[in-house]
Amino acid sequence: MKARSRRLPAEWEPVGAVLMAWPRADGDWAPYLPAVRACYRELCAAISRHAPVLLLSATPEATAQELAHLGTGRLRVWASPAQDTWTRDYGPITVLESRGPEGEAPLLLDFRFNGWGGKYQAGGDNRATAAAWHGGAFGLSPLEPVGLVLEGGSIESDGAGTIFTTSSCLLSPGRNPQLDKAAIETALIAQLGARRVIWLNHGELCGDDTDAHIDTLVRLCDPGTLAYVSCDDPGDPAAAPLQRLEAELQGLRTAAGGPYRLIPLPWPQARFAPDDGRRLPATYANFLILNGAVLVPSYGDPSRDQAAQAALAKAFPCHTIEAIDCSALLLQHGSLHCATMQIPAAVFQ
Repeated sequence: MKARSRRLPAEWEPVGAVLMAWPRADGDWAPYLPAVRACYRELCAAISRHAPVLLLSATPEATAQELAHLGTGRLRVWASPAQDTWTRDYGPITVLESRGPEGEAPLLLDFRFNGWGGKYQAGGDNRATAAAWHGGAFGLSPLEPVGLVLEGGSIESDGAGTIFTTSSCLLSPGRNPQLDKAAIETALIAQLGARRVIWLNHGELCGDDTDAHIDTLVRLCDPGTLAYVSCDDPGDPAAAPLQRLEAELQGLRTAAGGPYRLIPLPWPQARFAPDDGRRLPATYANFLILNGAVLVPSYGDPSRDQAAQAALAKAFPCHTIEAIDCSALLLQHGSLHCATMQIPAAVFQ
């Protein structure tokens, strides 16, 4: 396979559906179930205005009934073995393969998911994509299993061959210990059609258990624009790592050779877990780009919430900016982008 025969589309390209998973009553969400399901109802409703929702559930009939008001044309529910809700990390990563004069054809890649480097049990999540595909959730598009451990939240694509990731995540010993950096980069080139891989070496969020997923820190808004988490409080433990990240971004160049346009996002007010008091990894970088809209997490912090929305309005002048209260999602150390996986429109054509 030639590296340039396939590409990983950018998130701002046409979206055919968004994959999510309904919080299980017997899973990790049990202590917070009413709050998180209320958040999911709001999130499903917001997404369904822009793209259909494919919802995985352990109790599909009951879930479909609870969300029946969204309409069958905007919501489809599938029985699933998924244990957790973070479809960004175990859902399919869709590449588009060049077919010459025939254009591009989608291919769903089912990478291994091992609970963020073996931190959590993840057997059901690892089987979720194949189960949904066998059930017909992704139409007639083919599915290819891939032995590499890779989470969707650990990569960002500009749609033209540039892939962003972080060294602390993809080089963590719990994911692919048999592979060094060169081997992992070779795999990204082969599987995702990357022409260049940009490894970020700085930046981390307090409370993050993903080993610094790129989608918690830095996001592409267009091929030349990066939105990133910043912190101007020198007393905050995150300040120094995020300042080093900012300096690193300032030194990057686009594929065309120019500097990236950088849009700083505020560091949300500190939120803490009710059980152990640990700081939660709140981040405005965990937004979702849809057809003509950007859904942005909010955290009950009006000044910073509004500042983040204003910053992203500059980054996406042709999109509507819609805020979703994701305070409940923080309780399991995730947010809006983590809970969703866009499926390109080509999958359903």
